[in-house]
Amino acid sequence: MDRKLLLIILDGVPYANWRRYFGCLEGWVANGDARVWRIRAMLPSMSGPCYASIHSGVAPQVHGVLSNGHIQRVDMPDVFSETRKAGGVTGAVTHSWWSEFFNRHPFDYIRDIEYDEPESPTINHGRFHTMTGYDHINQATPSDVDLFATLSSLCQRFSLNYGILHTCTLDSMGHRFGHDCTEMDHGCALLDAMLAKFLPGWLAMGYEVIVTADHGQSQRGHHGGTGADQQDAALYYFGPADGPAPDTLIDQRQLAPTILSRLGAAIPETMKHPAFLS
Repeated sequence: MDRKLLLIILDGVPYANWRRYFGCLEGWVANGDARVWRIRAMLPSMSGPCYASIHSGVAPQVHGVLSNGHIQRVDMPDVFSETRKAGGVTGAVTHSWWSEFFNRHPFDYIRDIEYDEPESPTINHGRFHTMTGYDHINQATPSDVDLFATLSSLCQRFSLNYGILHTCTLDSMGHRFGHDCTEMDHGCALLDAMLAKFLPGWLAMGYEVIVTADHGQSQRGHHGGTGADQQDAALYYFGPADGPAPDTLIDQRQLAPTILSRLGAAIPETMKHPAFLS
């Protein structure tokens, strides 16, 4: 495999906040360096089910992760497994649930917090955080700069073909403050600036980059239900592929087959929704 792509998931950012506060991303769009669409999450629009849908390309009612209380191994083809079958090297800098869904469950704090497994059929290089102790006051989240730097390190050291980064900073802030407040305005702008420090480097290494969220969030800091505020996010694409019209609404189940198609990997029969990049 000679193609490379990174998927950056900023947890729990509603569409409106992407378009208002992520000035660096929007600047690249305005300059013609990136394109942006609206993407709609699965139901329930909560983190665990959406993580599993993003990588398996099927609805929660199919992969079986029906809430954040259903953390289990997803026994279906996914982006990691199909990239590995095509000869690619995979990496993840994410919440530990991604490791549990797509490598092994339950998560062992010592064994699984960091691993390099060249022969793994799913995740070769994993760096995870658990957010143990998370509550309304203490977010228990790492700095996003640290996560972006870790992904860059994996790309440089192991020549990843596919890498995913996932951070819960803004989702956690949204639950605490809601989304119509100065704290969230600043939080979105700060994360946008942090991302901007690293994104040019990934592009220089030859990666296509997709930046999006797993779901939206309401003004009162809730998600899980229906409605554009809870389900919809923006999706930014940096790369040479052709995409749909700007007003196209992308189904979250299209993300997995799109990533595989850009990597040149086979799309499994379980992924029924079409790729949106060609």
